[in-house]
Amino acid sequence: MPTSAATAVKLARDSNQALGIAEFALGFMNGPATGDEAPDESVRERTAQFFTDSVLCGLSALALQTNAPTVLRNEALSYRRPDGVTVFGSHERVAPEKAIVANCSAVREWDSNGTNFGFNPALGHTAGEFGHNDFYAVAVAAAQLAGADGATALRGMMCLDEIRGRLAEVFSLKSYKIDHVVHGAIGSAATYGAILGATVEQIESAIGMFVAHYIPWRAIRAGKQLSDSKGASAAISTEAAILCMQRSMQGFMGPRDIFRNPEAIWRQFEPTAGESPFDLVLSHAGDDFAVMGMHFKLGLYEHQSAGALQGLIDLLGRHPKLLENPDAIESIRIIAYQPAYGIIGDPAKRDPHTRQSADHSMVYIVSTMLRKAIEFAEAGGSPEIATTVEEWWKKLMLSPYDYGADAIVDPRTRALMEKITFEHGGQEYDEKYPDGIPTSVVITTDSGLCDSGLVMYPGGHARNTTTDLADVLAYKFELLGGLALDDPQPIIDRLNGIGELSADELKSVWDFAIQSRPGYE
Repeated sequence: MPTSAATAVKLARDSNQALGIAEFALGFMNGPATGDEAPDESVRERTAQFFTDSVLCGLSALALQTNAPTVLRNEALSYRRPDGVTVFGSHERVAPEKAIVANCSAVREWDSNGTNFGFNPALGHTAGEFGHNDFYAVAVAAAQLAGADGATALRGMMCLDEIRGRLAEVFSLKSYKIDHVVHGAIGSAATYGAILGATVEQIESAIGMFVAHYIPWRAIRAGKQLSDSKGASAAISTEAAILCMQRSMQGFMGPRDIFRNPEAIWRQFEPTAGESPFDLVLSHAGDDFAVMGMHFKLGLYEHQSAGALQGLIDLLGRHPKLLENPDAIESIRIIAYQPAYGIIGDPAKRDPHTRQSADHSMVYIVSTMLRKAIEFAEAGGSPEIATTVEEWWKKLMLSPYDYGADAIVDPRTRALMEKITFEHGGQEYDEKYPDGIPTSVVITTDSGLCDSGLVMYPGGHARNTTTDLADVLAYKFELLGGLALDDPQPIIDRLNGIGELSADELKSVWDFAIQSRPGYE
């Protein structure tokens, strides 16, 4: 549904948009909870769904003792503060910026939570910047500090997603080798300040300070084998944004009017006569919020591979012979769009040695899912390992263990990887992105071709209508929750019901024991 003037505010390019974002955040956080001037219930439900998804990703990353989340959580616990906030799996109070960096890092570690592609054709805002639902710890921490309830925290999550999601629609950071987390950090500063009662000038100052001092380059994503910096980028930038907000609330004044600043990134990369390079539209009511166009991952994989995974599932369902005689597979051809081809088709990622590189390798991701299907068929003595698309996704769902040290060098996976060619489909594919994830998979066997046809909206995509999302997500939540908790369902219920928690319940929302699962590498 197109955004209407009655349910949105427009921050024109010739206005002070940093101040406008601040005014929006304060107005949104203080707006009515119900009625025509409030977000629709569908927006609250979708945001809570993304929140639950993100937290379970984070808890499982801590349970398997992944490096960056463990380091940052331990760091946070060394910054004890009686009036502070909590980290996942603890009742100890710590400095808010440290809890936020730790929790955001855990959420992002698997690269398995929500994604946006910055695409809003109704407004003509189609910059197509990436982004992820990594920042909910900001709203929880701010609400805990403010002594507010879960409804406030949930509203903060909606506010943050709206700001970062709409910025992603109007300015492509990746085009200039800047990391997409800048949009989330701006949303984080604004939301944190708004929940804690900062003034519009203080929020504007924090946004200006962050943009002037802390712009992250995509250098963190370059190289043959990726480091902890890639997964922790959102967390580290958000920590900086929170520090900027805290300093501004103490009286420090950052640069004003940062979007029209001639020396800031916006006009440096897209020169103008003095205005910002874009108009910005932010919804405050109704159901047309940026979060409604964001996408879920049905397992652990880079989202650019979702079309290929759906194509593979479709082929396995239609052509049982592929699992009856997998040795007959001669080649697998994957055709996709830029930037999928450039990001996860990079030749350097054909031979991943770390989990961070494997989950950004198209050939590894697809080969691993196919290897799992072959093994299920062999174990059951039948290629009919699933009958519905939901069953296929759940049966073959990629988990953290599919990216462990042993899995990365699995001989069968490596043999399948050698059979894959990954091609750029050219304009025919590029023009369909980011509306969809245009991908096709063609498997050649000794008896002929099996073609998936063009996949546009795979399971988990906001415009997918053929997969029961709630059903598959429930399975994903149990899978990831079971890695961290002996009985995950009570915590899943708590997360799903974040908007109903009292202030006291929100203060203890992370007060549960995370089970340690040693041995994962």
